[in-house]
Amino acid sequence: MKVSIVGGGIGGLTAALALLRQGFDVEVFEQAAELREVGAGVQVSANGTRILFALGLEKEIMGLASEAGGKEIRLWNTGQTWKLFDLGPLSIERYGFPYITIHRNDLHQALAAGIRRINSDAIKLGMRCSAFDQDANGVTLRFENGVSVRSDLAIGADGVHSRVRECMFGHDEPKFTGIVAWRGVIPSDRLPEHFHRPVATNWIGPGGHVIHYLLRRGELMNYVSVVERSDWQVESWSVAGTVEECLADYAGWHPDVHTLIKSIDTPYKWALMLRQPMENWTQGRVSLLGDACHPTLPFLAQGAVMAIEDGFVLARALAANGDDYAAAFSHYEAARNDRTSRIVKGAEANLQRFHNPALSQVDSAEAYVNSEWEEAKVKQRYEWLFTYDATSVPVSDTQRALPRTVQAS
Repeated sequence: MKVSIVGGGIGGLTAALALLRQGFDVEVFEQAAELREVGAGVQVSANGTRILFALGLEKEIMGLASEAGGKEIRLWNTGQTWKLFDLGPLSIERYGFPYITIHRNDLHQALAAGIRRINSDAIKLGMRCSAFDQDANGVTLRFENGVSVRSDLAIGADGVHSRVRECMFGHDEPKFTGIVAWRGVIPSDRLPEHFHRPVATNWIGPGGHVIHYLLRRGELMNYVSVVERSDWQVESWSVAGTVEECLADYAGWHPDVHTLIKSIDTPYKWALMLRQPMENWTQGRVSLLGDACHPTLPFLAQGAVMAIEDGFVLARALAANGDDYAAAFSHYEAARNDRTSRIVKGAEANLQRFHNPALSQVDSAEAYVNSEWEEAKVKQRYEWLFTYDATSVPVSDTQRALPRTVQAS
């Protein structure tokens, strides 16, 4: 079968590479004139690196990434620190795969290189999808440049503002969360030595939080923060703000937070919108993946990994069900629905957890953190994420009938 993928982001490229490795004829249509990821860093936990390694990218990915040794919580004003959990060798020992932090563009380019090794002409740039038609025999994608492309199946991997989703289900109505996010990438040599530890740090406080972690073998520091404010409601990653505006949002926060902000050349800001996860995201020969069908708030560090999982499971489902694309899409949705909904809702729950009013005072903050981040609760919130195995989850009637040990073999 020929599969057309609309969108050359992380999820779309993962699906394309996985499908190519299964022998499908695949084309990726990306609206940008240049293949690059806007943004900064992403965290890829063991459930994601498992997939990247299965796609043959282990050496390339590990040569580009930073491996996180652990995560910690810090209090917004005093800097008091609590260990969230250990990673590093423990991630490999417990889950079989590492927990990495990687620049989006590095991950993007590694996936694209994997695709081009199989088919050098699979990725088409400057192709903005405007509409599609489908019939009993296939799908016709239409692009703004006047080109039409015919294929057996089409996948909308075109992100939170998905044109494919809009053509299928109409306009969505996202709800503004009342939160504005900031991002930036900092050369590590601009920062004091104590920032160079391979630990992902989450500063929490009343009305905001800040996350930072190393990228590109420790050469860069990724900065992401959010603050509760209602005066900016533009959902775009490419709007530049100023260092002064960002500093004002974190007045009274620890000097380490201010050091990070002052070290950013140009901070970018965007409004966070909330969308409820879709129960179904397939119509006939067209389906969706990643942010196109279940965009999530960035509070569980699973957005990119969720798209990676989607792409890989989708490819497995199409391969396992032969020419029966309807069964493949049905099994794909069944395999992903509960998990993706739980991720979206879990990220939303962390919003209140990270910004709780109890964090405003040192005494109440310590009691709150000790309660909310005690070991059993942390394990309950994260273990189910990291242990998920997209390489063996059932994607056909035959696999669902087999014991798990047989499937895994």
